[in-house]
Amino acid sequence: MGAAIGLLASGPSAASGAAAEAPRGSRLTVDAVAYHLRGRTASGLPCAKGAVAVDPKVISLGTQMYVPGYGQAVAADVGTAVKGRIIDLWMPTDAAARKWGRKTVTITVYR
Repeated sequence: MGAAIGLLASGPSAASGAAAEAPRGSRLTVDAVAYHLRGRTASGLPCAKGAVAVDPKVISLGTQMYVPGYGQAVAADVGTAVKGRIIDLWMPTDAAARKWGRKTVTITVYR
């Protein structure tokens, strides 16, 4: 994922050592919809695993999050259909996107 990996690696999940505390964040229930497209996100990152489209009125661009069943992600894009508590998750294939479909999940948002 290039630059997005760098963003994620420097965030809450990057803590090291046995005494490191578990990352803390706020929880937010959203509808997670999968998609598969090529190109770049609104923030300039390549469309790749971990790049998530959000409504910036709800989740600011650049925000790191954990999505159950998907993993670590960063709010890197916006979309015309992404309004309110909806996030779009990039998938590597159309088949993977169809398999995920649309799910209601509770994400952990790290601000």
